[in-house]
Amino acid sequence: MSRPRHLLRCLAVASLCCGAVVAHAQPAAPTHKDVAYDDDHASQKLDVYLAGEKKLPAMVYIHGGGWRAGSKDRIPAWLAAGVSQGQFHVISVEYRFTDVATHPAQVNDCIRAIQFVRQQADKWHVDPARIGVTGGSAGGHLSLWVALHDDAAKADASDPVERQSSRVRCAVSFAGPTDWSLLATLDHRHPAYRQLIGYAPGTPADQLDEAKKQDVSPISFASKDDPPIMQVHGDKDDIVPIQHAQRMDAQLRKLEVTSELVVVPGANHGVAGAANNVSGQATKFVERNLLAP
Repeated sequence: MSRPRHLLRCLAVASLCCGAVVAHAQPAAPTHKDVAYDDDHASQKLDVYLAGEKKLPAMVYIHGGGWRAGSKDRIPAWLAAGVSQGQFHVISVEYRFTDVATHPAQVNDCIRAIQFVRQQADKWHVDPARIGVTGGSAGGHLSLWVALHDDAAKADASDPVERQSSRVRCAVSFAGPTDWSLLATLDHRHPAYRQLIGYAPGTPADQLDEAKKQDVSPISFASKDDPPIMQVHGDKDDIVPIQHAQRMDAQLRKLEVTSELVVVPGANHGVAGAANNVSGQATKFVERNLLAP
């Protein structure tokens, strides 16, 4: 999985209007819907969009919604296009929200889902060596956490799913937060940051447990063997300040990990919706880093 190089692309992409609309398009219907990947909670299900019966790469999609809302039921248009064009399969994951359990329940669910996809790879015609992950906002955070974390595989586990690798080939984050230490220096008014790690909205940053902030932050797990990462972020995002993406990009480049940062001038958090006007670079990134053998 190691990629001993880096690439920085800070691109001038057409600005979004402040009320950016999340654009979605769907294949006709999921090939398999509400497939349980675990049995701890009813939310631990996924939908599978197969691009055919040929063995292909797969993109795992993790939706946003502040770790407390949203749905796996719709996927972004650029992923739907990949399915309809026969480029890759898509697996859309649901996970436990913070009203059910706080961190690390969400990342544990996403890791388990990826392991489950590998365990089902032959059945679903998935190339287990070519699995990528993407999401926006909370889904971007979860995608980065999964991509940067060490492999969760347990070779001696009695559960065959747990014996599977959780590593991915690449990750694309749209406006995902990366570093909870920034809560101490930048205004983060959205309550979800604190709720994710078990604190009430408005809790002062200096009262948040440092170990929890570190463990929830994808940047904490960056290492030289990480897969290629792309981040797409608006420079006027007032929900997830762009410093999250900039700090992550700098850390990955320092480690010589392939990192691409696409900055959308004038855009706010609507970038998280991965609409067509911000997803073109993501499509090319996936073609280079996932579709290639």
